[in-house]
Amino acid sequence: MRRYGDAAPFPVPSFPRGPSVSQLKRLSIVLLAGLASACASLQSAPTAPAPGVGTGMVAAANPLAVEAGVSVLRRGGSAVDAAVAVQAVLGLVEPQSSGLGGGAFLTYYDAKTRKVTAYNGRETAPAAATDALFLDETGKPLPFGAALLSGRSSGVPGAVAMLSLAQSQHGKLPWNTLFADAEKLGDQGFTVSPRLAGMIVGRFPQASAPDVVAYFTNPDGTRMKAGDTLKNPAYAATVRKIAAEGPKAILEGPVAEAIVTRLQQGDRPGAMTLADLKSYKPKVTDATCRPFRVYVVCTPPAPSGGPAVLEGLAILEHTDIAAHPNDAQGWYLFSQASRLMYADRDRYMGDPDFVDVPTAGLLDPVYAATRAALIAPDTAGPAPGPGTPRGAGVRAPDATVEPSGTSHLVIVDAAGNAVSMTTTVESIFGNGRMVNGFFLNNQLTDFSFAPKDKNGVPAANAVAGGKRPRSSMAPAVVLDKDRRFVAAVGSPGGSAILAYNLKALVAFLDWKLPIDQAIALPNLIARGDTYAAEPAKFQAGVVEALAAKGVTLKPGGGEDSGLHAIVMTPTGLMGAADPRREGVAKAP
Repeated sequence: MRRYGDAAPFPVPSFPRGPSVSQLKRLSIVLLAGLASACASLQSAPTAPAPGVGTGMVAAANPLAVEAGVSVLRRGGSAVDAAVAVQAVLGLVEPQSSGLGGGAFLTYYDAKTRKVTAYNGRETAPAAATDALFLDETGKPLPFGAALLSGRSSGVPGAVAMLSLAQSQHGKLPWNTLFADAEKLGDQGFTVSPRLAGMIVGRFPQASAPDVVAYFTNPDGTRMKAGDTLKNPAYAATVRKIAAEGPKAILEGPVAEAIVTRLQQGDRPGAMTLADLKSYKPKVTDATCRPFRVYVVCTPPAPSGGPAVLEGLAILEHTDIAAHPNDAQGWYLFSQASRLMYADRDRYMGDPDFVDVPTAGLLDPVYAATRAALIAPDTAGPAPGPGTPRGAGVRAPDATVEPSGTSHLVIVDAAGNAVSMTTTVESIFGNGRMVNGFFLNNQLTDFSFAPKDKNGVPAANAVAGGKRPRSSMAPAVVLDKDRRFVAAVGSPGGSAILAYNLKALVAFLDWKLPIDQAIALPNLIARGDTYAAEPAKFQAGVVEALAAKGVTLKPGGGEDSGLHAIVMTPTGLMGAADPRREGVAKAP
């Protein structure tokens, strides 16, 4: 597959114990040489004209949702129009992952202006929330399961409001015409998929929550299984109301009242009020974009996981990983850069409206080079700590638990505009509480359960009223040097999202794999001293060679990746869906 030209990787000396003054001088020389090489490559890289995009494409986690998006594109709708339709159906047919009661980040590429915009629909904590939200009466963190199922775990949902904002700016079809598929499937029913059936009887707290049990139980008392038909007229009525009224349909009025009432029930009731719901506002900003080789990679800013993925790429740019496609050394470099990425993310990332997030320092090329220089040539050392980027400040260690339960969708329309969107109710079926046909999120459990250290130093991701919790979601858009569309990619997976996205980007941009092969590569999540992976999927000899380098892979116990991507090729668009899930990519 033809690609835009790549800068040749340049070597960076490694300093296992951290760079000394003399080593930093050497590092500066290497960095300047590397930057000069990259600039020269930008000037000499081939710039074949971008092929036409045809009628567009949709890639998402369920065929019914993809068909809803494709239907919108067939009617002349935009990428954002289609995203509204896809989300409306996903909330019904994949309720374990996302929905009307959740939040999302969306990265949007405008083909005409070549500008990339980020939309932030992350949930917010109620105004009354304090940093003691998940502490018990003795000041100790609550057990995660108890916190997850409580009314305290829900943040004000933002996905619908965010999509409304994006559609008002980039939509072509009337808002009220985008929900027909979701309404029909809710009223007439849909076939329970194997993945949903597995979640219904899954081994996690929500599976036994009263609302989950009631919703997924047949009239004869048996649990629903794959192939059963599930109807949800309450969901159909809710999306019908959203179609008519917009986001205020769930942020005000009877649905909002139902949300507040449900969250106040049971032990540890939530503090969300009608005022919290009514005052919710999504955010729109410029995307955070940084160069990688001859490309530009764009993600939402913090509190999304985008800046962490960009730091991972920045570190790897100072290695020769491009010369080691899918071999043991390539995966070794990937694992060590991932550890550094996670160490910095865990210490410094939070909601920039509440804490100073040192994004510029973390993504500074000199800082990235110093972090890359900590990667030992052949043998992994102990778990790295966070670095000290410019603007870092002093932050307490993080104690955030990030469970799985997320979805990703990618859409390109006939005009070449692109959407990369990651959407979530946080854990499986959110907090297990349902109102008006949809599950509520447990997004606030994405805050640190230890808000400060023993000296009173706060964690960047501590709870505060109105604050958005840190997220790993990192929907990415890749451009060429002329800011033309190259790719859109992203994944669900809890904290592993960072590793999943980084893998796909490295495999596609550096290792030159076709996007379907890049997605299908084995996953490796390296964080601290843990290397969670899919050992059986690596090429012969890689697992043993990594073990010899001190990287012992163990089967991961978290959520599988659910990568979706659409890329531009010389003959048009190519889409791909992760073989680990039920998604598909389809053109109109």
